[in-house]
Amino acid sequence: MAGADNEAQIEFWNGQAGRTWADAQVQMDVMLAPLSAIAIDKANPQPGERAIDVGCGCGDTSVAMAQRGAAVWGVDISEPMLDRAKERAKGRKDLAFSKTDAATQAYTPDHPLLFSRFGVMFFADPIGAFKNLRTALTDDGRMVFICWQAPSANPWMSIAARALQPFLTAPPSADPRAPGPFAFADRDYLIDVLTQAGFANVRVEGATTNLHLGDNLDEVIRFQGEIGPIARALAELQGEERDKALRAVRDALSAHMTSDGLDLQAACWLVSATSR
Repeated sequence: MAGADNEAQIEFWNGQAGRTWADAQVQMDVMLAPLSAIAIDKANPQPGERAIDVGCGCGDTSVAMAQRGAAVWGVDISEPMLDRAKERAKGRKDLAFSKTDAATQAYTPDHPLLFSRFGVMFFADPIGAFKNLRTALTDDGRMVFICWQAPSANPWMSIAARALQPFLTAPPSADPRAPGPFAFADRDYLIDVLTQAGFANVRVEGATTNLHLGDNLDEVIRFQGEIGPIARALAELQGEERDKALRAVRDALSAHMTSDGLDLQAACWLVSATSR
């Protein structure tokens, strides 16, 4: 997300979307906990180690790494989400948060670890952004992040999205690599981006788990409409059309409900690389 090209993302995450995500921080942290654990275990932050959490949001993964002893600097472009992160960091000397664009922030090369949970897929210039991020690492530094595989491998997002599609006037982006949740769904492209950015020992592993979207259908629909994967698209609809779209989403998801609520598959890439 570099320069002026990132203005749309900055505006989006500092508006209602950022405030809504901050309000839903607890629910999001619980839902994403299985994937957070996978990524943090892979990163293996060490006591006293300086780490940067890219796209830290409300600070969940930053706090988790600090609890393992790391000194964590969380960076994000969303002021509402960072406000929540700073609340969680009160009284702690091992956590700091900054509102800044990770793609253009000036770094010092004294961080052994770069980490991100779903925070690196929105760069307008991904090669340039990762080149810049690499300048933050020590000579023996490492990077670990988790990002989404293709929509077809993520029913927790794709079922609702398919139900909503007939109600949208704008067609989906023709560029599957455009900034967004699925920008790195293509494994070969992801490896190429990191290689061109100068990273070594790039490894991309599949990680799959179920996410609990809610205990009942009303809870699931509320999540989908406010902070879920279709929330941004739903915001384009008004009145009766929005009601129809939500009914279609409700019908699509109801077929997957169980007595324990709704659990659907999430598939990610678990990415690791070294600075040299």
